[in-house]
Amino acid sequence: MNFAIETQGLSKYYRQVRAVDAVSLRVHRGEIYGFIGLNGAGKTTTIRALLGMIRPSAGSVQVLGQAVGPNGRGPWRRVGHLVEAPAAYPELTVRENLEIARRLHDVPDKNATLRVIERLGLAAYADRRAGVLSTGNLQRLGLARALLHEPELLILDEPANGLDPAGVVEIRELLASLAHEKGVTVFMSSHILTEVDRLATRIGVIHKGRLIEEFDAEKLATLRSHRLEIKVRQLAAAQNTLAQAGFAVKLNASMLVLTEARAIDAPEEVAALLVNAGTPPSRLAVEQEDLEGYFLRLTGEKV
Repeated sequence: MNFAIETQGLSKYYRQVRAVDAVSLRVHRGEIYGFIGLNGAGKTTTIRALLGMIRPSAGSVQVLGQAVGPNGRGPWRRVGHLVEAPAAYPELTVRENLEIARRLHDVPDKNATLRVIERLGLAAYADRRAGVLSTGNLQRLGLARALLHEPELLILDEPANGLDPAGVVEIRELLASLAHEKGVTVFMSSHILTEVDRLATRIGVIHKGRLIEEFDAEKLATLRSHRLEIKVRQLAAAQNTLAQAGFAVKLNASMLVLTEARAIDAPEEVAALLVNAGTPPSRLAVEQEDLEGYFLRLTGEKV
C-alpha cells in the first residue's frame, strides 16, 4: 500500500537525549491523523523529520511514496506545511507574502492568492503588513501559505495556535472539508485534544519520544472508561447505602462515582436502591471519559 506518510524506526538523538525513539508511522491517504503528546514528547521533532528539516539519527521517512533525504529531496510541491510559529516577511503585506509563495510554488493561476485569502478569512487584512498582524491572523497567513498550491498532504504543527474559538471551529471545518471532499491527507499535532477528538479519523500518542498508542477514532469510544456519577443531598448516607450493597464508591468533590459494570449497565437499579433508602439522587448519569482523560490515563500524567 502506498501511504501518505511512512516511517520505519525513526529516531533523533541530541547527544544523550532521545527526542524521537524508533517511531514507525503509517498514515493512510485521505485520513486526518491527530498526533498528540505532552510538550517535549517529540511531536515537532517528528514533523521536522517528515519535512526533511532535520536528518534522522536512525530510521527512514517516506512522504507520498518518495524517500525524504538530504539536500531537500522530497515531494514538496505536493505538500503544504506549517511548523511551530508561522514565518512571514514582516514589512510585506499579507497579499505580497502570499504572492511570493505562489511564485515559489510555481502556481500559474494568479487568482490562487485571492482565493486562499478569502478561504482563510484574510480579506480585511490583505493589504496590512504581516508584522502588525495579531497572533491569530498570522496563524491564518501561515495556513493560507500551506494551502495556496492545493497540496495532497498537509503537515501541520498546532494549526489552531493563537486562534479564537470561532477561528478554531472555522479551521476544523476547513480541514474536514479538504479531507472529505478533496481527499487531502492531514497530519496534525495539537494540544487542543477536544479538537483532535472531533476532527481526527486516527490518533497517535507519542510520549517521551516513543509512539505508545495508535487507534482509530471509532475505536476510541471502546477504550474510554465509563463512570456513573451521582449527586445527592445526603452524601454520607447515600455512600453508606451503596457500600452496603457491595459497590465500591468513590467520592469526587460533591458527587459519588461508581465505575463497576453492574452500576454502569443498570443505573436505574442504583437509583431505585437510593430512593428506597430515602436518599434519592438529584442527578444520576453515565459519563464517558473524553480524549483528554484517556490521554492522561495512558501517559500516567495527572491533572
